[in-house]
Amino acid sequence: MKKKLLIAALVATPVVTYAGVCGWMYAKQRELLYVPQDTKADAKETDFGIARNGVMLNGWLVNIGQPGAVVYFGGNAERIEDRRADFAKWFPNSSTYLVPYRGYGASEGTPTQADILEDALAVFDQVQARQPGAHIVVIGRSLGSAVASYVASKRPVAKLVLVTPFDSMANVAQSHYPWLPVKWLLQDKYDQASFLAKYNGPLLIVRAGRDDVVPASCTDQLIASLSRKAEVLDLPQADHASVNTDRAYARSLSAFVGSAVALP
Repeated sequence: MKKKLLIAALVATPVVTYAGVCGWMYAKQRELLYVPQDTKADAKETDFGIARNGVMLNGWLVNIGQPGAVVYFGGNAERIEDRRADFAKWFPNSSTYLVPYRGYGASEGTPTQADILEDALAVFDQVQARQPGAHIVVIGRSLGSAVASYVASKRPVAKLVLVTPFDSMANVAQSHYPWLPVKWLLQDKYDQASFLAKYNGPLLIVRAGRDDVVPASCTDQLIASLSRKAEVLDLPQADHASVNTDRAYARSLSAFVGSAVALP
């Protein structure tokens, strides 16, 4: 009898441990998914803001007063204000709006998928109100690519740029935690392929050949899911962090965005 109990205990221990790890990951998942810690900024340093249900989203406006408009949704842990100089040079005929997600930068609140996506729509609507009639280009990088795709599925986006995008956050997370049932545990799935299926406008996808955050397979699966052909900029030597330093990246974004200003 004691032998049977010992065997049962030995069998049960790893099962209980695994279940405990799954439970901990489920409870802590948003702390693991969202990493705003290194993006913090002082609201006094921002020059553009939107009030959202008691939360202030504070960001930056570049090239104010230009006829075109660009909305940029950054990557996880990206200090989007660091893009101001580049965007001012790359998009000289467009006013560019950079608004950190809630909980990031100088924005208040706590990030969740539902709130981030609804905030993104509010940002687009604010830009549309400020610049009625402007052709609005939306750019999203990494996590922001899913946010941008969602906006494009709901609003009249003139052109869409997705930098290091993925088909779904669940597939990205599964690649990093292959031993966990991520697709069952993850609440904020960012199903970008489904979002993108509802957008039919011009699309530029930037693919980093040495991406160590978004697996190439997740970007490839997103491209394969498209019902029409997209323009793809393949940067085989770039990784997830260095993609914006490639000269081809600047040239392609500048040309793609610049042509939107001349749209009829």
